[in-house]
Amino acid sequence: MNAPLNSTMLDAMRLMQTGDLLAATAAIQQRLSGASKLESQQAASVTDPIEGTFRVVDEPPAPTQDARSGILPRRTPDARGRTQFSEYAYAGSAGSRRYKLFVPSAYRGQPLPLVVMLHGCTQTPDDFATGTRMNVVAEDRGCFVVYPAQSKNANISRCWNWFKASDQGREQGEPAIIAGLVRELLLTYGLDQQRLYVAGLSAGGAMAVILGRTYPDLFAAVGVHSGLPYGVAHDLPSAFAAMHRPGTTDPRGERLESAQTWRSSVPTIVFHGDRDVTVHPNNGEQVAIETAAVNARESSRETPAVESLTAKSAGGYAYTCTLFKDDNERIVVEHWLVHGAAHAWFGGDPRGSFTDPNGPDATSEMMRFFLARTRG
Repeated sequence: MNAPLNSTMLDAMRLMQTGDLLAATAAIQQRLSGASKLESQQAASVTDPIEGTFRVVDEPPAPTQDARSGILPRRTPDARGRTQFSEYAYAGSAGSRRYKLFVPSAYRGQPLPLVVMLHGCTQTPDDFATGTRMNVVAEDRGCFVVYPAQSKNANISRCWNWFKASDQGREQGEPAIIAGLVRELLLTYGLDQQRLYVAGLSAGGAMAVILGRTYPDLFAAVGVHSGLPYGVAHDLPSAFAAMHRPGTTDPRGERLESAQTWRSSVPTIVFHGDRDVTVHPNNGEQVAIETAAVNARESSRETPAVESLTAKSAGGYAYTCTLFKDDNERIVVEHWLVHGAAHAWFGGDPRGSFTDPNGPDATSEMMRFFLARTRG
């Protein structure tokens, strides 16, 4: 132990001897919190989510609403065309969150696509951007990327509250906050409203599923990495049960019938490792099957057409990719089951948390899937 921590432990022992256990615990937590913050700051100095010609810029003023028109003023694009990765704050009727926004160098005011990236538990936007390399791919493809940040006030572990009934509906809770943020960015930057996408990891993946279900009129496609199906939990106990012992109910059964949000399906790409012990891989399969089942119900087919292929990524894992098609033979769902992989973003940068550098490259495959689809 270092000297400051030794001193803290001695103080805590004295407090325990006096019987003041609460004060002793608080002293240790405060010291560890400070150490953790210092380590995070040191890690941030070498974990830059922007590489190559990317540049982190100072935070500009957050967009403000014109009181007379009620419309957010458009931002003036940078004439020099440099990339930006800056922090802002959003506030709406459902709540507020901070977020980081990546602006590609190709932006000149034209309507570009937007990808919403929802981090997993304990992660931050910077960490998630580093680990997924989404900014690097977005710069190459000319896309905006927004990383909403879950607050510790909303969840002590910074998990998106996908398991709460109050955060599973349209125009309420966290789905409404994220949707409101997207709508604000649409107006502020003049983005392409037909090419809005949402993806997430773990708890963020589960929240991405919720957004696809509750806002099919907003998002053109969804990416789910190591996530869970819609409505499988309503509190923490049921969340842990779903994560480790997913149900085997027919996706066309009671839960599907009763969910008011299942009015239309959004094309979805799913990644899950078959060695994932944090979120059972059956959850990823269920996300794919349920989304395809809803699409089949909307078409003339009773069940979706299915095609599977098995391959191996160069220097990475073997995988089975199952394709679900609509009645026009268009792929509506891709389910990538990665063999031998655990709970981590595949093809990720090891400087980020919960990443596996071995392929397949989930970020590139998601971007491919996204940009091939427009809403409607």
